[in-house]
Amino acid sequence: MKERKIKNVFKDGAILPEAIAKSIANHQSKTDIGAHNIFLGQVRADEIEGKKVRAIEYTAYEEMANEKMHIIREETFEKFNLSCMHIYHSLGEVKAGEICLFVFVSSPRRKEVFKALEYLVERIKSEAPIFGKELFEDQTHQWKVNS
Repeated sequence: MKERKIKNVFKDGAILPEAIAKSIANHQSKTDIGAHNIFLGQVRADEIEGKKVRAIEYTAYEEMANEKMHIIREETFEKFNLSCMHIYHSLGEVKAGEICLFVFVSSPRRKEVFKALEYLVERIKSEAPIFGKELFEDQTHQWKVNS
């Protein structure tokens, strides 16, 4: 397996629908791919103890997080027959309803993309040093706990 370079997975602010559409369109020329699967993480307007989340402010130890994402990426490529993988995570404030995580996997076969995407997203959520501060409508905040 070829060694891939560490990529910066972070984008400032929300991940825009246009960027997602462009990523999908860029794969039309890759005719050895038979299946794609996409995960879009969206900020929820949760109500917590009577307060409504208006946004999440994401921070990360960027160098450490990019290194961890690289390890997760490489191990996912080793475990599944994937042609391609893209991971983007927001930094900064992302409003309720906006996309904060975009994961896109491709393979010659459909079964691989289903298994790989779930594996990948669960590892990102549990292992990557990315932190979210829930910002409430009343201007208070608290650190988010992943569930």
